[in-house]
Parts: sequence; C-alpha cells; structure tokens
Amino acid sequence: MTTDEQAREAAIAKVQPAVVQINVSTASGASGIGSGVIIDKRGYIVTNYHVVESAQQIEVVMADGTHLTAQVAGTDPADDLAVVKINPPSNITVATLGDSSKLQVGQEVLAIGNPLGETQTVTHGIISALGRTVSEEGQGTAVIANAIQTDAPINPGNSGGALVDLSGNVIGIPTVAAIDPEFNTPANGVGFAIPSNRVRFIVQQIIATGQVTHTGRAALGVRVASVTPQLAAQDNLPVDYGSLIVSVTANGPAARAGLRAGDIIVAIDGQKVTDNQTLSDILVNKSPGQTAKVTVYRGTQQLTVTVTLGELQAGS
Repeated sequence: MTTDEQAREAAIAKVQPAVVQINVSTASGASGIGSGVIIDKRGYIVTNYHVVESAQQIEVVMADGTHLTAQVAGTDPADDLAVVKINPPSNITVATLGDSSKLQVGQEVLAIGNPLGETQTVTHGIISALGRTVSEEGQGTAVIANAIQTDAPINPGNSGGALVDLSGNVIGIPTVAAIDPEFNTPANGVGFAIPSNRVRFIVQQIIATGQVTHTGRAALGVRVASVTPQLAAQDNLPVDYGSLIVSVTANGPAARAGLRAGDIIVAIDGQKVTDNQTLSDILVNKSPGQTAKVTVYRGTQQLTVTVTLGELQAGS
C-alpha cells in the first residue's frame, strides 16, 4: 500500500463513523434520502436544508446501521444548511471541521455520503477551484459564496455529507452538482460544497439559539424586481436589464446613500447587474460594513453613489 493510499484509508476511518444517512418522509407521502455529518457529541448533525425542507419525519441511519429519530434543530435556507438532532448513543463519533481558508487547488479530497441510497460510499478527487459563487436553482434562494468545486463525484444522496481532506478533516458539505444546460442533467466531475468555515459560522448559531441571528452577508436594504425587456417596454424604462428598486428600507444602507424606489441598479463596483440573481451573486461576495459603488438609472440619468453595506437579516 502506498503512502497516499494509507492517508486516504486513515482519513476514511476517522470520518466515516460520523457520516450518516438521512431518510425523510413528507406529509404528501413522498420520501427522500440525503446525508449528514455529526458535528457535536450532543447529537447535532449538519446537513443541507433542501434535504429536510419538507420533512414531516426524519430518520437517521448511523454508520453501524442503527436507526434513530431526529428533529430539526434549526435551518438556514440562504446557505442551504440545516441542523438536526438525535438522542446520541454513547459511542457517538464526531467529525472535525477543518479550516477551509487554507485549501489549495489540486489538493486531494474524499466525498463520503449516500449517493442514490448506497450507504457509506467514498469517492475521490481533487479541489478543482475555490471561491465559486453557486446559485442553487430549485432549492429556495440559496446562494453559496466561496463554494469549493471538486471533481469527486457528487450524486443525489451525497447532499449534506462530508468533503474531507487527507488529514480526515471535513472541509466542506457537498450540496449540488452542476447541471448541463443542454441536457438538463448533472454534469460529470463538477460538484460543489459549502466551505467548512461558513458551515461552522452558521451551525454554531443554530446549536446555541435554534436560529441564525447573524448572517454575515451584505445587504443594500432594498426590495427589487428584475428588469426584463418586456417590463422595460411596458414601463418605458431607460434600460432592459438590471434590478428595479421597488422599495427602500427606512434608514437602511440604500436610503442613507440617497437611493430611492424607481432607481434601476445596473452595476456594483463596475460589475454589471443584469437581474436580481446577478445582484445577489455580487452581494454574497461582499461583507457588512464594506462600501460599494452602486450605479443606477434614475429616469434617463445615470449616477453612481457610494453605499456602506448593512447586514442581511436572517430570513430575508
């Protein structure tokens, strides 16, 4: 056995007992399968929000085959994260969350989960890229900042499992595979994971209070609607793209900077805003307290204002 094989074997042995299968059933009678990672000896398990979103009953299958009932401890739809809790057995194994800020492209990783219901499956790959922004279509409004891209196979059922480095640390939570737009099927070798530092930031709040009180995400303090060519023609707007400000939060960041309802956001710090999705993608990579130059159309006049960004409220 080579040194690399020994490292992989040791990492698997360390983490695999902390990876569980999550079976859910809904009020309509539908069922689903996902994965989860035990992160606290009190029985707290992190998974994806989309795994448990509609669950009426949740069953956790431990690595040794034990079946346990679980309850949702808290959720964060914006990050596609959730925490469920079991009554922990005495021999519970807890995974170690690593430091995702130290990851390198090309680094070897393992994905452990339950793809297609095949329990405790391990796949192998590398970190293909870092710092991706991933919008999860069909999974609420989740926009994942600084996502980890990997070529380790990520299939249905892997969601909520563990992306692991060769030291046996969980450095990400697999959440989604890229979709090939031509065939509307998962693309081979392009999967994404939520970085462990973001996971730690969110789950610590959920475990402590049952909710996310600080999102750490930037906000403008506006409600917006995507500008389409149809809307532009209907309302005689000066551009056929961007985000139309529908309302401004009183005394919020945008209001303090002088933005108003009716303004159309077309760029932030020089990055073009084509619609609400690109606006979200830009903001998710900024932090509360940062300043941003927001370019808008007000009637036919284009102007740029400096906004000190606020913090997005949980549930917004």
